[in-house]
Amino acid sequence: MNSIDQFNDEQFTSDECGDTMWNEANLNPPSQQKRQRPPLPPFTLETARLKVQLAEDLWNSRDPELVSMAYSVDAKWRNRSEFITGREQIIAFLTAKWKKELDYRLKKELWNFAENRIAVRFLYESHDESGQWYRSYGIELWDFNENGLMVERTASINDAPINENERIIF
Repeated sequence: MNSIDQFNDEQFTSDECGDTMWNEANLNPPSQQKRQRPPLPPFTLETARLKVQLAEDLWNSRDPELVSMAYSVDAKWRNRSEFITGREQIIAFLTAKWKKELDYRLKKELWNFAENRIAVRFLYESHDESGQWYRSYGIELWDFNENGLMVERTASINDAPINENERIIF
């Protein structure tokens, strides 16, 4: 089995996306002094799956400011070989990312969870300005605080050039 075969199931080819859950009003309700991002840890199988789906939907919005609100103000990232700290750097990173990775589309799948941690595998597809498509595979490790905000994200990612007709995420 090659690496692409492991992602050819329905979980990674569905074109449904629940982006409507994510908007400024429900990310940061003005009435809350302490911002919370349910579901909150400790996670169950159901709440871990929901957290992963919500993250997928949020990233597929390709809105750096909106995505940054899922992280604590001092969140730490390792994304490939880059080290990022705080929401401002997250916004700058994602803005640059989505300027290069055009028509970005992501699928995530729960791999494992315990207490306040979740591990996911993912793939995404995008193309560059020249029209060359890529499929990127990876693993993420997430740590959450008691309010459901991610405080640490570690991502290991590999890219493979593909032809447009080889795409599996739409």
